[in-house]
Amino acid sequence: MYTAERGSSVETVVVTASPISKHIDDTAAIIANVDRDAILSSGGGTLADALANVPGVSGSGFAAGASRPIIRGMDSARVKLVENGLSSSDVSDVGPDHGVPIDPLSTQNIEVVRGAATLRYGSQAIGGVINALNNRVPVTLPDKTLSGEAEAAYASAANTGEVSLLTDIAAGNFAIHADGFYRNSGNYGTPLGTQANSFFVGNGFALGSSYFFDAKDHTGLALVQYDAKYGIPSDTTYILMRQTKLISRSAFEIGAGPLQTLTVDGSYANYSHEEKNPDGSVNTTFKNKEGNVRIEQLIGALGPFSSMAVGFEASNRDYSAIGADSTYLYPAITNTFAGYVFADTPLGKRLNLETSVRLENVHISGTPASGLRTGRDFTPISGAAGLLYTATDWLKFGLTASTAGRAPAQTELFARGAHDGPGTYETGDPRLKTERANSVEATARVKTGMFSFDLSLWSSWFDNYIYGDQTGRTCDEAGICSVGGNDLRELFYRQSAAHFRGLEGKGRYQLWDAGTGVLSVEFQGDIVRATLAGGANVPRIPPWRAGGGLAWDSDAFDAEFQVMQVGKQTQYGAFDTATPGYTDVSARLSWPVMDGWEIDLIGRNLADQVERNAASFNKDTVIAPGREVRVVLRAKI
Repeated sequence: MYTAERGSSVETVVVTASPISKHIDDTAAIIANVDRDAILSSGGGTLADALANVPGVSGSGFAAGASRPIIRGMDSARVKLVENGLSSSDVSDVGPDHGVPIDPLSTQNIEVVRGAATLRYGSQAIGGVINALNNRVPVTLPDKTLSGEAEAAYASAANTGEVSLLTDIAAGNFAIHADGFYRNSGNYGTPLGTQANSFFVGNGFALGSSYFFDAKDHTGLALVQYDAKYGIPSDTTYILMRQTKLISRSAFEIGAGPLQTLTVDGSYANYSHEEKNPDGSVNTTFKNKEGNVRIEQLIGALGPFSSMAVGFEASNRDYSAIGADSTYLYPAITNTFAGYVFADTPLGKRLNLETSVRLENVHISGTPASGLRTGRDFTPISGAAGLLYTATDWLKFGLTASTAGRAPAQTELFARGAHDGPGTYETGDPRLKTERANSVEATARVKTGMFSFDLSLWSSWFDNYIYGDQTGRTCDEAGICSVGGNDLRELFYRQSAAHFRGLEGKGRYQLWDAGTGVLSVEFQGDIVRATLAGGANVPRIPPWRAGGGLAWDSDAFDAEFQVMQVGKQTQYGAFDTATPGYTDVSARLSWPVMDGWEIDLIGRNLADQVERNAASFNKDTVIAPGREVRVVLRAKI
């Protein structure tokens, strides 16, 4: 609704980038925050769908139920997916056909962190962090005895129906949270006809409660269940996924000298999915049992530091598979222990220094193609320093330098066979070394009453960059390979120097203030270029995007219209294919029908363009949904 500060971050405090609480515009790197309104407007059953309008973020687009976020051209083991700071605990990093058991309908905010601030989450976050935020374990006592939100929606492209409910209850010293959702989508339509086997059905619930000893001290637990069934549109198989997760969150005010709040968060998840044939028979069952804990101590002013935080993190991951694809990756166990320090240091009235360092030990054991059980130990050390210069009340500049290490993932080390989802025959290398990214990022922010603009210019130089190198040969299920004639592309995990660089920007300018409403122009864009040593292209890098539109905000109604041009991808990896560009047209109309009730009418791909995702393994056979109209009804109490 109408506000002179729409699109700004007046009340937004970041929780992902640093354990030290600060305003979203007071960090050296730019952090994106997607709120509940934008999440519900986006539609789709994945986090990548909800982040489609964030510069620098795209999705793998493999299936309606499996589109993992990509940050600055980096995906899989380089992008950490967390829920309230704790691991998503799935196998989406093992294959692009594997979904993430976090539905946008259960999420209230999503933070996207890129650059040096990712050190808090370890070596598997070298490209960035996606943090889905919700109140499943309440961290504040509600102001009202009962509050909540209900939502129902219909979307035309796949005859999608969905409902969700979130509620919070205050009962004495207890805060109680419950949420649930159900989503049912058929095979979606495209400009070329119906995309076969593209359906998605998902549901889930959470029940959690916290006890508050006083306003600051609390401890709580939540039980979370997620279930989904979705088709693989480049195949005839479908996936039946389930996860049960237990989450705990606690915070205690120490109040001993500089020692302030101590937080202890942990989770344990039991995940499995079955890859099934059309007749219901099971090809492969993937399992993942994972636990993780994070302990952080916030420290007040100490010496030159205005605030500090010291943290410890530990995780255990037990992966296994049974069935036809189980030979692709034999059982693997990953144990991680890490310690980190964050500090803020004011260097005068207008200059602030952020520093962080992380020491991590990763032990991974598995069975490579040699058949000999192998264990590897890695000790990535990472550090970063960021300067924020506040030139005026409305202009800020940031500069960040970092060096971050990443331990190879289990797939990169131990893959040893056919993987039907992406259509590859993969071989890992148990001799891989620690991957290191040395990065620099410059940012600029402008925030005035009429104009806002965020800009990031960044570059990352990799040593021992790990990538899947296609040889041009194809293989059968037994690993017999030749030039052509088989279904599976031969791929080896190798290391090389690499250079990633890019630019991201987003802005808004107020054209007219009518007193009862404001008309603004919005614009955004991003570009990534990624090359290996010798100039070869890194595979599956998203193309450039640029666009904008108009937005009207008033008490009576809100309206937006946007045109986004997505470029051709002609700089593709070896044995890949070019991807044509397209123009995406979208619109939204939102109005309150009565107190607490709102209706949204949203149009996507209104020009009914053929949209192929350059970052997807199956882009040659799968295209995105065509023209869609989405209706959302929301009610709040």
